Amino acid sequence: MSTLPKDQASELRRMMAGLQGRPPAVPASPPAAAVQRSLIRSPVPQRRPTQPQITPSRRRTARVIAIASGKGGVGKTNIAVNLAISLARRGLRIVLIDADLGTANVDVVMNVQSRFDLSHVIRRERTIDEIAVSIESGLRLIAGASGLASVADLSPLDRQSLIEEFACLESAADIILLDCGAGISQNVLAFAQSSDELLVVTTPEPTALTDAYALVKVLTRAPWTPPMRLVVSQTNTLREGQVVAERVASVAARFLGVALECAGQVLRDQHVALAVRQRVPFVVKYPDCPASTCIAALASWVDAASAAASARSGFFRRVFRFFY
Repeated sequence: MSTLPKDQASELRRMMAGLQGRPPAVPASPPAAAVQRSLIRSPVPQRRPTQPQITPSRRRTARVIAIASGKGGVGKTNIAVNLAISLARRGLRIVLIDADLGTANVDVVMNVQSRFDLSHVIRRERTIDEIAVSIESGLRLIAGASGLASVADLSPLDRQSLIEEFACLESAADIILLDCGAGISQNVLAFAQSSDELLVVTTPEPTALTDAYALVKVLTRAPWTPPMRLVVSQTNTLREGQVVAERVASVAARFLGVALECAGQVLRDQHVALAVRQRVPFVVKYPDCPASTCIAALASWVDAASAAASARSGFFRRVFRFFY
């Protein structure tokens, strides 16, 4: 992680100081009904589910949303997995790609036995269609290639082959979710900068906030920066999440000149840990728990935002330009 200038780091610590040592105003897991009333104000009409097919179509281009974090352990992968399921259940065609090329583990969280992953596509042993795993109606998973240090390690021929395979996805889905790695590695920055939108996951912890701010800061230096939104995870109350987002947004606006809105938050919920231990996504195992209700609200926001926005074509070609 790059070191923040003294004035910015000091300002961020000062603004977040009010959250430290403050006891939660309500129990960590409030009744789901109360969360539902607070988060979901206007229901979005449900679309009819359709089974995705990884077959090129010239009529549509998927909106690509990258999910990243400044540090590990903030719940990024859990949010990506449960958000993907929630969006698919709204009738959207979703492709979830494990883009953490170093320690890919989305398949582990979902308890999916995937015989093939991106490494087989890279070696031209399998196609994207052959490695895609159908999770449920409307959702497919592309397992990551654990141990691949960097896309930069690929030969030009391997990169071009991977681009051509990935291009099929852009016309076979409504939304492509990328579960990026943590930190500010070259891989993370390439996926984040090339996406149509970036969700930065953080928690109220000072270290997580500082690292999230560092990720945003690095991305603002790029020639083109996608719209960035915060997702505050593991909050004790809804109010705490709002305060965290507002204070980080204030610092980002002041020092970086960037608008950093809050897309949503996920309450601290004991059901999340229980689901992880059982290797079942919590929106499946505990659909009415507070965390699941928060994910439903986030999915509603993403669905509405995607419907109102236009996607840029050629996402994967943009990604690989960063490594030439």
